[in-house]
Amino acid sequence: MFLSPHSENTLFGMGNPLLDISAVVDKDFLDKFGLKPNDQILAEDKHKALFEEIVKRNKVEYHAGGSTLNSVKIAQWMIQKPHKVATFFGCIGTDQFGEILKKKAEEAHVDAHYYEQNEEPTGTCAACITGDNRSLVANLAAANCYKKEKHLDLDSNWELVKKAKVYYIAGFFLTVSPESILKVAKHASDNNKIFCMNLSAPFISQFFKEPLMMIMPYVDILFGNETVSGARLEYDIAEIARKTQNLPKENAKRQRVVVFTQGKDDTVATVGEKVTMFPVLDIDQNDIVDTNGAGDAFVGGFLSALVQEDGLVECIRAGHYAANVIIRRVGCTFPEKPDFH
Repeated sequence: MFLSPHSENTLFGMGNPLLDISAVVDKDFLDKFGLKPNDQILAEDKHKALFEEIVKRNKVEYHAGGSTLNSVKIAQWMIQKPHKVATFFGCIGTDQFGEILKKKAEEAHVDAHYYEQNEEPTGTCAACITGDNRSLVANLAAANCYKKEKHLDLDSNWELVKKAKVYYIAGFFLTVSPESILKVAKHASDNNKIFCMNLSAPFISQFFKEPLMMIMPYVDILFGNETVSGARLEYDIAEIARKTQNLPKENAKRQRVVVFTQGKDDTVATVGEKVTMFPVLDIDQNDIVDTNGAGDAFVGGFLSALVQEDGLVECIRAGHYAANVIIRRVGCTFPEKPDFH
């Protein structure tokens, strides 16, 4: 299906807008701040100095980030025209980093509507890169200040939510505003639209299980990766996908689809009653520059096909393509145009 010019705001995303600060670090740096080489955590007091130190490193890169924003940007890039197929809501500060995020969303042709407040500065995420690994430390700051009644509930904003057909929210937003997620998820379910969510990081299902389980009945498509699926030896990933698919669901018209990526290993997806493996695109190890954003890119590619009403196989193919492009570059960045057929 070719998207018509009337397809603005077909895809809706809501999440934590963050400015990514990425730098190559060494093991000593990771050890100093108690970081695992490959992880995603929320910053604590002990990480304050990390943000001061990382910006002093040589070759620091700044990129507009935040998991959901990355994904909707990639979806928009894959679609190309019309612009503003993707809408994004989140909270920023009234500061220079906030201005950068606004400018970057505009450049990516995403229709971003931020809740702006001046109590907290715009959120940042330190991407500490060692070899192929990246340890992400998010200082949510302003992103954590999103208020349903101050933004989502406003008529002009809710109209944009109603315009969408596909919704995507990364699990990270569960720590910020579960009530906002619930309102959007219920709207999607009541109107037989597609609501997608991502388990995002191990700490979400560990520490935010209650809000996650509150939203789960409304989730039509659930994304995750091998670190968040909790795949241990006693359960294989296919079994976990199947169990997750069978959790209670509100809208019975749509069977839940579960999609787990596993880095360079096959992507696992539930297809009807079966669990199917989809091999990723081959890539030479030497061509991998930065795996940060690969998961977000997979979701973005997947969503770009989903809003064009493509089937699951095509959605996964688009996801694999987008991830393959992103890991060849620093940060969640992309060339001018996709080469996807």
